Amino acid sequence: MINAYGSNGSPSVLTAVQPVGSLSEDIVWIDLFEPTREEDSYVEQLLDISVPTRDELKDIEPSSRLYTEKNGLFMTGSVVWKADSEEPELTDVAFILAGGRLLTVRYAEPRSFRLFTAALGRTAQAHHTGASLLAHLIETIVDRTAEILEGAVTRVDRLSIDIFRDREKRRPPKFLEGKLADIAGCHRLVGKVRDSLGSLSRVLSFLMNAPAIAAESELHSLCGTVARDVATLSEHAAFVAGNIAFLLDASLGLINVEQNAIIKIFSIASVVFLPPTLVASVYGMNFRMMPELDWTFGYPWALLAMLVSALVPFYFFRWKGWL
Repeated sequence: MINAYGSNGSPSVLTAVQPVGSLSEDIVWIDLFEPTREEDSYVEQLLDISVPTRDELKDIEPSSRLYTEKNGLFMTGSVVWKADSEEPELTDVAFILAGGRLLTVRYAEPRSFRLFTAALGRTAQAHHTGASLLAHLIETIVDRTAEILEGAVTRVDRLSIDIFRDREKRRPPKFLEGKLADIAGCHRLVGKVRDSLGSLSRVLSFLMNAPAIAAESELHSLCGTVARDVATLSEHAAFVAGNIAFLLDASLGLINVEQNAIIKIFSIASVVFLPPTLVASVYGMNFRMMPELDWTFGYPWALLAMLVSALVPFYFFRWKGWL
């Protein structure tokens, strides 16, 4: 799909069957969403550039993600999407400045793009340019990434409360084992956020040196502010990742403590019942000469002996603080 936006933010849809010369001069942003090969070729003719393919967007080499070609500025950044699902992902988006226009190529629909297009017609700036749209689009992406990170922090705080709550309010150890999956989900989300912020930081550094941005002090200042926000968010994401690692270690440690407590109960129970078993074994022998067999109160005596032999180690363990 080819979405186009004018300098005033008005949207329109282009089709690959329209004549190349029919593109209005007022169009400053062309958004390629899951483009077909025909749509790629059509836009290439419109802007006289080479549109990167899906495979080319996945290249991780900096020279393949940030470069200048045919007076066009090519940048590829990673954006978090599906952040509200159980499996957040990164999608690579190409940002291209060519001929005073902005071209974006994407194969997913992050919420930041929907937020930006929804607010595009309501911005105070009356006349947009490709460079200004790119700067504000990246700002929206960073703001959305900050929201995602804030949601991850809330999840981590909730996990911390659940893991370290009072023992009687917890259902160990299965309760803690169930929290391991939540910790893994937070770790995955924060990891995606960190990767995205690192990618956006490189894009901003490259963009600030572009003539279209450096020539306008307001846009250059905006990019610098967004770059500082990215740096701050990266530091905060690293701090959150450290907290997640602590929660993982703490959960595993508490699971071991709870399992050891269960094993301790069985060990103490076996020790407590060992003396009564010994008494019962003695009087279960079939020797002919056993005086206690002829006692009138032999049976109550044996029961009492087993009871006392069980209580003595029990209270001894209580006195030692092992129970």
